[in-house]
Amino acid sequence: MKSFQIDRYAKGGVLRLGEGPEPELRENDVLVEIHAAGVNPLDSKIRDGEFKLVLPYRLPLVLGNDVAGVVVRVGAKVRQFKPGDEVYARPAQDRIGTFAEYIAMDQADVAMKPKNLTMDEAASIPLVALTAWQVFVERANVQKGQKVLIHAGSGGVGTIAIQIAKHLGAHVTTTTSAANIALVKGLGADAVIDYKNDDFEKALRGYDVVLNSLGRNTLEKSLAVLKPGGKLISISGPPDPDFARQNGSGWLLQQVMRLLSFGIRRKSKRRGVSYSFHFMTANGGQLGKITSLIEAGHIRPVIDRVFPFERTNEALDYVAKGRAKGKVVIAVK
Repeated sequence: MKSFQIDRYAKGGVLRLGEGPEPELRENDVLVEIHAAGVNPLDSKIRDGEFKLVLPYRLPLVLGNDVAGVVVRVGAKVRQFKPGDEVYARPAQDRIGTFAEYIAMDQADVAMKPKNLTMDEAASIPLVALTAWQVFVERANVQKGQKVLIHAGSGGVGTIAIQIAKHLGAHVTTTTSAANIALVKGLGADAVIDYKNDDFEKALRGYDVVLNSLGRNTLEKSLAVLKPGGKLISISGPPDPDFARQNGSGWLLQQVMRLLSFGIRRKSKRRGVSYSFHFMTANGGQLGKITSLIEAGHIRPVIDRVFPFERTNEALDYVAKGRAKGKVVIAVK
């Protein structure tokens, strides 16, 4: 089996194309022949070593966190899937590895691929859609008529988050550059802030939820737009003590995360709003609900470009530059 992997953490490092055996199949697993893999900023951050304290992987490590493909074999206890099924998934964080020809995943993390999407399109969905779903549905409980601000609306998470928030009935504002205003409005954004020319923190007030995927400066400015009781949810950090506990981190790492997020948590409390860090988790059941929304036409993928498998390193570098509109995908098969 061919795969792209890292032997050590290195900022901007090159993934090595290697040969190895097919993944081991456990009794609750499905073995999937990978047709396409989505590329995410998370992949380059893992490569660069930014998550080595939070996600202690054993090296060498095959990268990749999004997959679409065909089931070729199932474990003894698998009842949900059979060989030949077209599926997609975000593998559990301790079992990533979609920059490869095959991957084994627990059936609980897998869903049937939307019938109206190609493999490339389907591979662009899981991580970003689950992120938006878990933020807006599970964590923020967004209701019809609430005001939501989504930063970086033309990015991978943003393009799907706009559509999910609109489906929930929210009034959606997003930030992007002038060149992408038509794109985000076409996805359902009610209002758009050109971040290069306008200060969103001066223009907006009374928001219920802010989804942040950018740096600390944007994070802190976002406090000003929230009304009392509002929720500031970040997927780019800093991690907070609740995340450390949920992640099973030891006492020392919990204290480190407490310190990292102390400033933003204190400022949030002073304004009467809450801050939390969200790191999405694999969930085939939630992905199944997202499949229904896609097949009903409520969500559509946005793909910037597709790279062939042998150019995986180029795809990763392209995403790391942060200029992609929507998602980047690797065509494996």
